[in-house]
Amino acid sequence: MKFIEFGIGNTWLVRTETELEDGTEYEEKGIVGPIKYHSIYLRIWICKTALIFDSKEGFKRSRKRRKAIKLILGIAGS
Repeated sequence: MKFIEFGIGNTWLVRTETELEDGTEYEEKGIVGPIKYHSIYLRIWICKTALIFDSKEGFKRSRKRRKAIKLILGIAGS
């Protein structure tokens, strides 16, 4: 799965995160294609709470181990 993200709180303002089948992941600066569109999402992470609004999966709320502040608009795909 690939995630192209735009926003504040990540290492770079625009990045591509790739998750491999074995569960590992890595990130790269900028947009790395190709990507087959799956959904678009907005992620708001304040302290240890992450709120995710996804066009396919709806609303999710999760607790994280570390504190952060992020405002991310992303595209999920494969």
